[in-house]
Amino acid sequence: MQEITENPGFRCGYIAIVGRPNVGKSTLMNQLIGAKVSITSRKAQTTRHRITGVQTKEQTQFVYIDTPGFQTRHSNALNRTLNRTVTTTLTAVDVVLYIVEAGTFGDADRQVIELLPKNVPCILVINKADRMKDKAVLMPFARQVADAFEFKAVVPVSAKQRFQLDRLESVVRDFLPENPPMFGEDDITDRSEKFLAAEIVREKVFRFVGDELPYTSTVIIEKFEQEGDLRRVFVAILVDRDSHKAMLIGHKGARLKEISTQSRIDMEKLFGGKVYLEVWVKVKSGWADNEAGLRAYGYE
Repeated sequence: MQEITENPGFRCGYIAIVGRPNVGKSTLMNQLIGAKVSITSRKAQTTRHRITGVQTKEQTQFVYIDTPGFQTRHSNALNRTLNRTVTTTLTAVDVVLYIVEAGTFGDADRQVIELLPKNVPCILVINKADRMKDKAVLMPFARQVADAFEFKAVVPVSAKQRFQLDRLESVVRDFLPENPPMFGEDDITDRSEKFLAAEIVREKVFRFVGDELPYTSTVIIEKFEQEGDLRRVFVAILVDRDSHKAMLIGHKGARLKEISTQSRIDMEKLFGGKVYLEVWVKVKSGWADNEAGLRAYGYE
C-alpha cells in the first residue's frame, strides 16, 4: 500500500497476447519490451510455454504474456497442453490482445475468438498491416473481424516495423488498473536465464531444420554455470530417432555447428556477457508420448 501512496497513478497489469499460430505474437511481444525473450519461427507451435515479458515505461508497467498459438487441427497430448495454457491464461489477465494477420480471417481465428473472455477488455490487433498494399481494404477487413466480438479498440500494427506500437501501448495503458509495479524497473521477464538459453537453442533448431524435424524434439539444459560475465551452457537436443539425429547434425556436423554458433550469439546479446556453449543431440524415444511426459519436461 505504501508504494501506491508514493507513486499515485502508476498502472500495472497483465496483458495476454493470443491468436492462432504464426500471426506474430512472439515478435510483437519482443518488440514491445525491446528484447528477445520469446522465440520466433515460421514453424507453427514454436511457442510452447507461457512466456512473460516486462516493459516499464514512465508511470506504467506492462506485463505481457505470450501464449502458444491455439491449436485446432490435431488433438494430441502436446496440442491439448498448449491449448490448456491459452485458456488458463485468459482467466487471470487485465487486458487481452487478440492478434490476426492483416487480410486473413479464417476458421482458426474464429475459434480463438470463442475463447475470449467477456469480462476482460479485449483489443483487436491487426498485425502485418504494412503488407496490405491497398490500404482501402484494411478498414473493411477490420470491420469484418470486429463484427465477431465486442472489442474495446482496433489497432493495426506491424510488429517487425514497429508501426503503431506506441499507439498500441497507449491504448493498453488506458485499460490497466492502478497498481504498484510487480517487477523491478530493469526486469524484462520472469523466466530464468537457463530457460531462455533452452528456448534460444530450440528456435535455432526450428530455423535450420524446419519441417524436417517432428514436434516431439525438445531441448534441455544439462548444466548452466556462471563465473562473472562468463556463462557455460551444456545443452541436449532430444529426438526420437537416429534419423532425426542425423538431420540435426548435418553433413560433417555443419548444421549442428550453425545451430550452436547462432544460439551462442543470441545468448551473448541477451545475457550481456560471453557464453561457452556445447550442444549435443541425443535419442530418447517415448519421452513425449503422453501428457505426463510433457509435464515432466516443463510443458505446464
